[in-house]
This record gives sequence, structure tokens and C-alpha cells, in this order.
Amino acid sequence: MKARVLFVGRTRYRLPLSDGLARKWDALAERMDLRVVASGTGSDPRFHLVPPRPLDGPSFYLALPLALASELRSFRPDVVIAESPYEAAAAELARTLARSRAKVIVEVHGDWRVWSSHYGSRSRALLRPVSDAVAGWAVDHADGSRAVSGFTASLLEGRGRRPLGVFTTYSDLTSFTGPTVPVPSERRVIFVGVLERYKNVEGLARAWRIVVERVPGAHLHLVGSGTLTDVAEDLARAGASWDHRLEPVEVSAAFDRSRALLLPSASEGLPRIGIEAFLRGRAVVATRAGGIPDLVQDGVNGLLVDLGDTAALAAAIERVLTDDELAARLGAGAAADAAHWVSTPAEYAGRVADVVEAVLA
Repeated sequence: MKARVLFVGRTRYRLPLSDGLARKWDALAERMDLRVVASGTGSDPRFHLVPPRPLDGPSFYLALPLALASELRSFRPDVVIAESPYEAAAAELARTLARSRAKVIVEVHGDWRVWSSHYGSRSRALLRPVSDAVAGWAVDHADGSRAVSGFTASLLEGRGRRPLGVFTTYSDLTSFTGPTVPVPSERRVIFVGVLERYKNVEGLARAWRIVVERVPGAHLHLVGSGTLTDVAEDLARAGASWDHRLEPVEVSAAFDRSRALLLPSASEGLPRIGIEAFLRGRAVVATRAGGIPDLVQDGVNGLLVDLGDTAALAAAIERVLTDDELAARLGAGAAADAAHWVSTPAEYAGRVADVVEAVLA
């Protein structure tokens, strides 16, 4: 008999699902009876979506305990899988409201301790004592946990909570698969990500100003949008190219035109964009932050520098731009490591099912 599993997360969906997402949820549905509580629009009997509204984030989380309590009463799941400690806290409260015996599994995709200091408005820092306490309480009271990287597993283990599974979330990476092309001779690098503080785009901008002084013909391609658009605008005025958004197949083509991906983040759980770059045979120049060192090995498939060391970041970018042999060798190392991080929908669903069985046992 299949376990009944309620998934809850802040992910925004637009139904009907894209082909890639449909493969993920269809594979999970083969292993368990499932229901999903998230945000978004559209209709699917498996999904209970909270539509966007003013103050969307706070509204979602304030309404979540009651929405989950309703699902606990009607769907009667055996297990609730929460996308982060914040959804897990809502699930714990809902379990009390509904007098449910459902087990709660908390997933840790990143460092919950930096949510208030590196994401969104700087005024969020005022919430840090509360947000840290809520997240820590949810982790401590969950019946089980799952991590996406060695780094996020260490966060759980630091609280005495050994994860039931450590594996990446399934992503549709078909746009990045296929034969790779040689690293180009053009001195071009790319950044792909949201323009937010946790991506350290301000640190990237400082390093890039040093690079362009030293490397004739150096070119930066920015892809992303967010609250720090002023940083991208300044770089664009200085000669960088900037796309607010590209489709996955366009990002793949942009990787092929670049020598390396720049990932100067202050916080990451396990960066999917790095895996995508690896699939295209491109090295990653990154910081030793969060789960990045779980993916990037210095001198093997990329270059690592300490967070906050602008001179070191600029020097690493300069090396990959000017040393053809190094760029090619690191790119080959990236391509060789890519398969380790890729899974099929069925493999991912099997790992989730193993975590569910473990917590029920």
C-alpha cells in the first residue's frame, strides 16, 4: 500500500505543469499517493495552490497553518514533506490544530540562518532572532530530515539531527545535455542568477572592475533580475551585456560562448546553475561559501576563493580568461563530474520514497 504524502513549499507553480515538472511529479505519484500545497495559479487535483496576493510571502506563511490543517483532515497523509524549516514550522502547528499523527520531514536546501541577512530587504535583519528561532525549533521537532548537500547535512548534524537522506532535488536538465563544444578563445565569462545580496553581485562588480583594467577584451555576460538592478545597470554601462531572463536552452548556448561561470555567492545550498555549467563543460569560478565546495573542487573543475576577497576573485577570473590550457582543463574536469549530480525522475522519486519509509519505520 502506498504511503500518503503531503508536500508543502513556497514554490510558485503555473498549471498545467511543464514537461520537466510533470515528469518529476508523475514519478513521485508512482511511488506514493501525493498532494501538494504551494503557491501559484491553475488547476490540478493533486495541487492546492495559494494564488498570488499583496505581500505575497507574509500572506502565504500566515495562511499556511490553516491550509495545511485542512489538508491534514481531508487528505489524512502519513507524512508531510516541508520544503524548508519555515514550512515545517507551519506543518508542526497544523499537526496540532488538526490533531494529526502525520510525520513531518524537513528538507534543508540552504542555510536558514542567512534568510534574514542575505535575502530581500535589508530590514529583514531585524527579524533574524525570530526567524532563526522558528527555523531551529522546526528542525529540532521534525520527525526526520533530508539534506541536498554535505553542507546542508552539516547544518542538521550540528543540531544533533542526522538526515535520513542526502541527495539533490530533481531538475529537468535536458536543455544542457548533449555533446559539448570546446572552450572558446573569446575572453568571455558569464554570471547567471538573481540579482540579490546572497549572490554577492556587488562583490562581483568590484572584482570585474579590476579584471577589465588588466585583461584587454574581457567581457562579462550577466543573466538575471532582482532588487540589485542598479549593479547590473552600472556594469552594462561599463560594457557588460545583460539579459534580464533567458530560457534554459538560451542559457545553455550562453555557456557555450563563455569560458567559465562566475558564482561569487555568499550563501548556497547546492547551486544547480553550477551543475548546468558542468554539463556544458564549463568551469566554475566561485567562493568557498555554503555548499559550493561540495560541487566545485579547486583546480579540478573550477577555482575557489574566499568570500570577501575581491583581489583573489579578480585574479581567478583573470586566470581563466587568459590561460587557455587552464580553462580547457577545468572545463574537461567539469564535464567529467557532471554525471555525478544528475538523476532521473525515477531515481529521485525512489530516494524520496526511501526517506518516507525510513521515517515511518
